[in-house]
Amino acid sequence: MPTNNNPEHSEGKVTKAIENQTAKVPSAFFLYAALASIGTSLTLKVMKQHKNALFVGQWAAPFLLLGIYNKIVKLEGND
Repeated sequence: MPTNNNPEHSEGKVTKAIENQTAKVPSAFFLYAALASIGTSLTLKVMKQHKNALFVGQWAAPFLLLGIYNKIVKLEGND
């Protein structure tokens, strides 16, 4: 694990606990969640539920960002 070169910027207890739990989730989960969001959005669009399709379709980006966060936590760990 990398060492913290700047102790003034260490993570808090809550952040460490969240990162420890997050690291247990498989990275593929977030990719599948994003793909499911896109598929559900497409289905809703075909069903003429345009507002719901837009709402669900916007979930894809946060899922992918959470996947990136998950991967960083797994590779770098926490303080």
